[in-house]
Amino acid sequence: MAVQIKPVFRQVAAAAMAVTALTVGTGNIAAAEKTDLTTVYHVYVENKFVGTVADKGQVETLLEEKTAAMEEIYEGIELEAGKELSYVSEQVFQSVSQADSDEVIQKLDSELSIQANAYALVIGEKEVAYVKDQESAEKVIRSLKLDYVTEEQLAELEERQKNPNYALPALKENETRLLDVSLSEEVSMTEAKIDPEQILSVEEAVNLFKKGTLEEKSYKVQPGDALSSIASSHGLTLKQLVSLNAGMTEDSVIRTGQELKVTFHQPFAEVIVSKEVYETEEVPHEKEVIEDASMFKGDTKVKQEGKDGVNGITYAVSERNGKVTEKKAIQTTEIHTPVKEIIIKGTKVVASRGEGNFVWPAGGGYVSSQMGYRWGKMHKGIDIARPSDLGIKAVDNGKVVSAGYNNGGYGNKVVIDHQNGYRTVYAHLASISVKPGQTVQRGSKIGVMGRTGDSTGVHLHFEVYKNGKLVNPMSVLKR
Repeated sequence: MAVQIKPVFRQVAAAAMAVTALTVGTGNIAAAEKTDLTTVYHVYVENKFVGTVADKGQVETLLEEKTAAMEEIYEGIELEAGKELSYVSEQVFQSVSQADSDEVIQKLDSELSIQANAYALVIGEKEVAYVKDQESAEKVIRSLKLDYVTEEQLAELEERQKNPNYALPALKENETRLLDVSLSEEVSMTEAKIDPEQILSVEEAVNLFKKGTLEEKSYKVQPGDALSSIASSHGLTLKQLVSLNAGMTEDSVIRTGQELKVTFHQPFAEVIVSKEVYETEEVPHEKEVIEDASMFKGDTKVKQEGKDGVNGITYAVSERNGKVTEKKAIQTTEIHTPVKEIIIKGTKVVASRGEGNFVWPAGGGYVSSQMGYRWGKMHKGIDIARPSDLGIKAVDNGKVVSAGYNNGGYGNKVVIDHQNGYRTVYAHLASISVKPGQTVQRGSKIGVMGRTGDSTGVHLHFEVYKNGKLVNPMSVLKR
């Protein structure tokens, strides 16, 4: 685009200029002298006389040359002479013409500057940045806003602002509605005549607004801080940080809580965004525990599975340069009601002392081998086989002494101390349902019949001891 040049000229007629008339005796002489008249131009800059030229085209040529030199540099910018230039024409006799054109051109070359017609972005009374026209100034402000909202959001907001009576629909899940976007400082636009070099592109002006001015503030040292890390986090070199703090060197030791001087860039204006945000949030379910005296202590069962609820919440959110400064719930809607979790907990205490009355340890079955000598060695207990139920039961109340695999031929073995002098042994189990230290009740399940260890088939090997001495199980068992 060609540079538009608007030289400021003011031409004054010479009618008011007095020309000395020569009185001669004859009209022929006067007629002859009239043919010797010529027009000269007295040149003024800001109403100050500069000199006289014979041809004002020389001045216009100078202006054209000065502006032509800037055309390639400042494309698309409207330029004009920086000072008001005016002429006063006068007719004089050629013989007395005082035109000094070359000297005048030299003076004008040094005095006249080319200025740009621009737009200033103003905060308070300070002109912060200059751009080439009003459209560019508006783009700067819009670009600042678009750093924190989308083009679509801004366009939709502007359309709504044209129709303030427009009814807003309810927000849906994860939707956001822009309510307002503005700058923290009032920015106005005004025409300005400036050196073209001061004109910024839209992008440059936006960056200038973001960068702002360099200001000083204090920083309180946090645990783990070092001078180098503090300097880096504030855009300083270590040398710069040290220079800001009198008496400090690069080797100084800093303490937690110590205040240091640092610098930071304070933007000329920050972007303030107000919006509504719809979010869904889980509502934790409650938990209720109901005690049941018919269940053993330590046993629990779930009566009702718990489930978290869901609420839809509309928040009014305020942000400053992208950071949330306020978030307030303005409407809450229940989407799913939470379901309470109900747990039944047993409170029945199992006595660890046996009563001395032993129940049969298996679900039926028969004694396949009695206690006594067998195959040349002592068989310390009885074997019970072929039960109707493979579950193995504690013969009386007691406390589990041991429960696990035995390498002495017993396989999986459980030993119960009935706290009354009796101990019972259950061997060759396929699996064990209790653990050492556990209190068991007479008739409660402690494992499953099997054939682990030295066993010829599925059966229970059962032993009884009283005060450490082996007792024939058949003398104490009841069927």
